[in-house]
Amino acid sequence: MAIVKKYKAKVERILNPLLDIFTITFSSNKKFTYSPGQFLHLAIDEYDGIGQWPESRCFSMQSNPNEAQLTITYSVNGNFTKRMAGELCKGREIWLKMPYGDMFQRNHDKRNCVFIAGGTGITPFLSLFTDNSFSDFTAPRLYFGVRTNSFNIFSSTFDIAKVINPGFDITVVEQDKNGILDISKIFNTNPDSIYFISGPPIMIKNFKNFLLNKNVQIENILTDDWE
Repeated sequence: MAIVKKYKAKVERILNPLLDIFTITFSSNKKFTYSPGQFLHLAIDEYDGIGQWPESRCFSMQSNPNEAQLTITYSVNGNFTKRMAGELCKGREIWLKMPYGDMFQRNHDKRNCVFIAGGTGITPFLSLFTDNSFSDFTAPRLYFGVRTNSFNIFSSTFDIAKVINPGFDITVVEQDKNGILDISKIFNTNPDSIYFISGPPIMIKNFKNFLLNKNVQIENILTDDWE
């Protein structure tokens, strides 16, 4: 069980590659300690590091644990993320509490692994794909759903992943051209697999229920559904 710690973190960089999509990189005087696939709680309001933890929201780590700085990507959806978009700026100090989650730390076969991600739900997978431990996976496959080709902003990260694991197979599904991710097609192409699912809550729920109805064992369906 990972020990949860609080980090006073400084915003080092903010990118806004698309409308309402932000990528933020943080630094801290303490080394960030976490494993691929885990998530954090981010608080904007002032905090003394000791008292009651303020209002916060969960975000998956996009960077891998070997990086000195920590990166998240989020879409503006709700009042808290609107505040983040409006208030966070380079040099601003905020608080992070982490790590949480164990998606890739659970016992699972590293053969026949299928990763299914919708939108910014790709971020917990990126922390694995750029970590050296990704080389232990045999012929992993990714199905990544985006609205349009312009929303595929992680191609350079995928290039890094393919260097770490040359057997990595990536399918990007562009909604405007190909429709939304189709779990039935993914299942028919990849039966008898381990399925990792991350994305909007309704997508996770529907995909998980589909796989269960196809008699996929519950331990072979691993989801990032902290929301």
